[in-house]
Order: sequence, then structure tokens, then C-alpha cells
Amino acid sequence: MDKTIDRYTYRVTWSEEDQEHVGLCVEFPSLSWLEKTPEKALKGIRDLVRDCINDLQEENGAIPQPIATKAFSGKFMVRVTPDIHRSLAIQAAEAGVSLNRLISSKLH
Repeated sequence: MDKTIDRYTYRVTWSEEDQEHVGLCVEFPSLSWLEKTPEKALKGIRDLVRDCINDLQEENGAIPQPIATKAFSGKFMVRVTPDIHRSLAIQAAEAGVSLNRLISSKLH
């Protein structure tokens, strides 16, 4: 089970409101764990994810797939206004690159 929970995406941040560190898991957005130290917050959220997975397994519930194990195509569509599209096309032409390459470089 620890191998499974190790594949999830965790983050520890400071909560000014709670005056504690908060452990989060991207794949389980409704879960969080507050602690005095970042290390304890990480351990707490990992334990909570483990418990949640155990509960879901007992109830035959859907267990979120870790983002790390998902296959991504590298393609996604973004809608922009015609003016932005035109401006980006001009920038790409001036740079001598494709629109796709220009936008990819701006995202990187």
C-alpha cells in the first residue's frame, strides 16, 4: 500500500489562518492535514490518504489514479480571443517559428 500512496502528489504549505503547516494531496482535493512541522504534516496527509484508499477499497469506490502514472499526450486546446490569436501569430511569424513552438516556449 505504501508504494501506492508514494505515487500521489503531495504538497506541504503554511496556513497563516491556522498558524500551522498543512499537508495536501492533489489527487484527493478534499483532504488536508494540519501540524506544527512540515514533516508531520506530510506524514499526516500520507496516512490520511492511505486510510481513505482503504475505505474506498472496502466500499468498492473509485480510487483516484496518481497523476504520476497517467499518460499525457502533450496536446491540449486553449481558447483565446481573436486579437490574442492574431498577436501570437504575428509574434511567431516575426520569430520565424510556428505558433505552436512560440506558445510552448511561453509556457515553459
